[in-house]
Amino acid sequence: MKDATSVFRRRSNRRRFLQNGMIAAGAATMGAGLMSGRLSAFGRERDSDDGPPITQGDIHILQFLSALEQIEEDLWRQYSELGGIQDSEISGANGGNALYQAALQILDADMSQYVHDNTDDEISHHRFLNNYLASKGAKTVDLRPKFAKLPSSKADGALQIGRLTNLTQLTVDTSFWSRYRSITNPDFDPNAPFVQAVPSLNVKGSQHTAIPRTNQDTKNSTITANNAQSISTHLQAIAFTAGFHFAFIEQGGTSLYPTLALKASNLEVLRILLSIGPSETMHFQTWQDKAGNALPLSDTDTGFPGSTGATVTFTDLTKAQGEEVPESVAGDTLQANLIMPEPIHFLDADDLGPVAIIRPTSTKFSGAVAAVQAFIDDGLFIGQPKEFTDTLFEMADKADNAKREF
Repeated sequence: MKDATSVFRRRSNRRRFLQNGMIAAGAATMGAGLMSGRLSAFGRERDSDDGPPITQGDIHILQFLSALEQIEEDLWRQYSELGGIQDSEISGANGGNALYQAALQILDADMSQYVHDNTDDEISHHRFLNNYLASKGAKTVDLRPKFAKLPSSKADGALQIGRLTNLTQLTVDTSFWSRYRSITNPDFDPNAPFVQAVPSLNVKGSQHTAIPRTNQDTKNSTITANNAQSISTHLQAIAFTAGFHFAFIEQGGTSLYPTLALKASNLEVLRILLSIGPSETMHFQTWQDKAGNALPLSDTDTGFPGSTGATVTFTDLTKAQGEEVPESVAGDTLQANLIMPEPIHFLDADDLGPVAIIRPTSTKFSGAVAAVQAFIDDGLFIGQPKEFTDTLFEMADKADNAKREF
């Protein structure tokens, strides 16, 4: 609760604000309310302890994150339509795909619930960031009208609508697996090698599907009336690819939010970044744990509509992988249940000692442009025109060039 003096001070400040003629001309366009590179609160006066006003750099950060969250919303909706629980909380539920759900549940019995909830979270992130931008008179972000043109899966459960993302031709970088388990810190060495959990998913030019493309991908899999299940090797490989892709996607937000938080000027914007970011970390931790339950198998994607000929091999990561150096020295980077961040050197490798952190937070080696490039390398935008990635890179570059002004 604010006392009467505080209320009087806010009203007095507002009168002086109006008397000085500093009235925003409008709130409908990006430039509205700009005063020396800053955005006004548009009628809502801030207390003196709210810190610096919102800047154009803050807006660029929020706009880029809104775009990225819409991309994540798009891909998670596809996963949820097929593999998530089906309820009214997420609009467009279409019955799901029971066979794909069963394949995902080999990783964990709660996978369908987790997929649903991750989807719900990403929807809320995009909606919230757009609502916040609108409240500041800044331009909101909606990529769908112009770019949601990619085809949907034709398998049971998928809505037949245009998509922003492609989940059927992925090259998944699984180095996220060891990124937080290794004592190597990319803040010191951005080219430090990190062990791939599933090397075959990251072979250049090798494209893997993470969802059934048609009902042919679920062929030879069955669920009987008494719930006895027989899931084909091919469908298991698709589901396990999805499991590792889930973690790849959420790793991006895990490090991106703290990286961009270093550039924020306004305390409320900083509060937003530091509040949404940890939810991405919770997602990553969940998916990293579940992916480790993948069964050992090998599958070649041939003989199905849309087949790419890619071969994927999963190994048993639930067992120690034969690393002879103790974890405290080098990090046991492959064993599935070692999902906590390994203490590493941070800020000063010589004087401060190792500490467990979320990284990277160095703005030299990571950020918005790197996040877009990672999604491109993943194959997520195969089929999109160059204008789409150019748009993302332009927004990312503005976010990366934001500077803390106060």
